[in-house]
Amino acid sequence: MRLPQTPEEIPAQFAAAWMARDAEALAALFVEDADFVNVVGLWWHNRADIQRAHAYGLRVIFDQSTLRAGGIRVRSLGEAYAVVHCRWHLTGQRDPAGKLLGERTAVMVFVAEHRPLGWQVVTAQNTDVIPGSETLGLRSAGAEALNYQKG
Repeated sequence: MRLPQTPEEIPAQFAAAWMARDAEALAALFVEDADFVNVVGLWWHNRADIQRAHAYGLRVIFDQSTLRAGGIRVRSLGEAYAVVHCRWHLTGQRDPAGKLLGERTAVMVFVAEHRPLGWQVVTAQNTDVIPGSETLGLRSAGAEALNYQKG
């Protein structure tokens, strides 16, 4: 696999690996000791764990999904580092019973380093966008999206 040659290419290569259900190609975008935090706070600490988690997800949770990148914004941190924000749109996820779920939107942040063969991700975090919400609150039944400005 060819590494991204610019930070802007990272989301497209991530999405291409996702759509191919290729967890190995997805994980290859990350340095060996990378970190990845998913939308519910699961935190993987190396490329092997990132690959294993995505292999499971792409096989069980997202096997019929479509992931597409929306807006991308890159902030350079000198010549060797960059922060890449990308808005994702995900469709085709199914619940544990196989029922189709609604479209999800998320913002993913990649911190990338320029290496001899191209750009690789040092750390990434994925955050779901919950329309009309400001924060989450925990109740006995689980997490609930909250908006304090209603009314």
